Amino acid sequence: MKLVDRNALLDWEKFLQDIMRSTPVDKDMSVAEREKHRIYLEAHPIEWIKFFFPSYAKYEFADFQKRAIRRIIAHDEWYEVLSWSRELAKSTITMFIVMYLSLTGKKRNIILTSNSKDNAIRLLDPYRANLEANGRIIAYYGKQKSIGAWTEDEFITKGGVAFRAIGAGQSPRGSRNEAIRPDVLLVDDFDTDEDTKNPDIIQKRWEWWEQALYPTRSTSEPTLIVFCGNIIAKDCCVTRAGEIADHWDIINIRDKNGKSTWPQKNTEEHIDRTLSKISTLSQQHEYFNNPISEGEIFKQVVYGKVPALSKFKFLVIYGDPAPGESRGKKGKSFKAVMLLGKRDGKLYVIKARLAQALNAEFIDWYVQLLEYVAGRSTVYCWMENNKLQDPFFQQVFRPLVRKVRKDKNITLYIQGDEEKKTDKATRIEANLEPMNREGNLILNVEEQDNPHMKELEDQFKLFTLSMKYPADGPDAVEGGNRKIDQTAQRADRPLTQSRRSVRNKNKFRI
Repeated sequence: MKLVDRNALLDWEKFLQDIMRSTPVDKDMSVAEREKHRIYLEAHPIEWIKFFFPSYAKYEFADFQKRAIRRIIAHDEWYEVLSWSRELAKSTITMFIVMYLSLTGKKRNIILTSNSKDNAIRLLDPYRANLEANGRIIAYYGKQKSIGAWTEDEFITKGGVAFRAIGAGQSPRGSRNEAIRPDVLLVDDFDTDEDTKNPDIIQKRWEWWEQALYPTRSTSEPTLIVFCGNIIAKDCCVTRAGEIADHWDIINIRDKNGKSTWPQKNTEEHIDRTLSKISTLSQQHEYFNNPISEGEIFKQVVYGKVPALSKFKFLVIYGDPAPGESRGKKGKSFKAVMLLGKRDGKLYVIKARLAQALNAEFIDWYVQLLEYVAGRSTVYCWMENNKLQDPFFQQVFRPLVRKVRKDKNITLYIQGDEEKKTDKATRIEANLEPMNREGNLILNVEEQDNPHMKELEDQFKLFTLSMKYPADGPDAVEGGNRKIDQTAQRADRPLTQSRRSVRNKNKFRI
């Protein structure tokens, strides 16, 4: 035996031993008591899973997991796609469900497929290991390992349930278990990042699923189909399956309120730590089912040196207040305040404030930027204020501004931008993308390491017309640029007054 094979065998034996140790059996229970317990557990699938797989079910199930278990078990004929983020145990939950259905006699012929045969075998390993070594399964359902054909990619239990692992593109023919056609088709990690870059590969793989694997099922007997996979591209096998499934369950690491969807396992601190070590693009791919492509609209983000502030005729501070109040980088909307200047046709983002924040912090950002300018140029302060926002502008922000003027003795007056705007996404693309493409949208290179400016860079890079990632920063830049252009036009317009107007304004006229 080769060394690599010997090591693999030792690892497998250790795996089996760990399962045995984690599933001790109460030897004092009588046969009748055990049978009564089995019947009770089968009537309560969640408790069944916790009892038979204690080492896997270490954490209390989240509500979405419980719903999925009950939903899938309740339907003999069912097609479900689980697009759960990493760390939400979609493959493990699927194993619990299939083991329950097979051991209770509801399903008899299971095929598991993946992007390759090796990967399919890896996914089948915990099924085979638990059927071999799980002491509780053996005590309640008898020995499952049969003599003879019991291999890593194909085996039939003593109870007559067949399991088979095949890779995408392999022939699934001959997958009958006696007269029983496959009644469970599991598809896990079917797409790969590399494959989704080639539409021909995705089309070929989907055709194999539809024309080779799916037809192995019986048309007259109920079949369970479960796809497990994240949405890693706009067009991939998971998205195609999701569109036709009976249920497509899309769950991210955090919910729409920015809270952990499985807090019993993934705390906010753990999520923050994990996400902090990878790019925003990777976070969206792996943990938020958001297959955005960097540079889809804004191909590049240009950093450059900003001229001295005294060289600008005037500057604009433009804010987008965003609804709600929260701190951190977990929700969907960001508050944004941008210090902008324009010179020789180039728009400079001099300073950026862009984050989840409280209303008082939002107003304080104006103060920070005014203090930074320190009189070196004239500054106009604006805040987005449409009809829906106006009550909040009047009742919340105006009092906050008055308080800041009094407490900090600073001259801060913010005008509400009540101009009716077109669609946010198309407005950003139409007004900023051409400028960016020509190298005329410049972010201050001295702020490149500032977290607020880095967030603005991310929002530009990840901007799409569907706006699957927040675009509050680019929106504020667009609004500020518009106000700069309007102010410049007013300044360039010649001042003309009628003689009558001049006479009426003459304070010396009797």
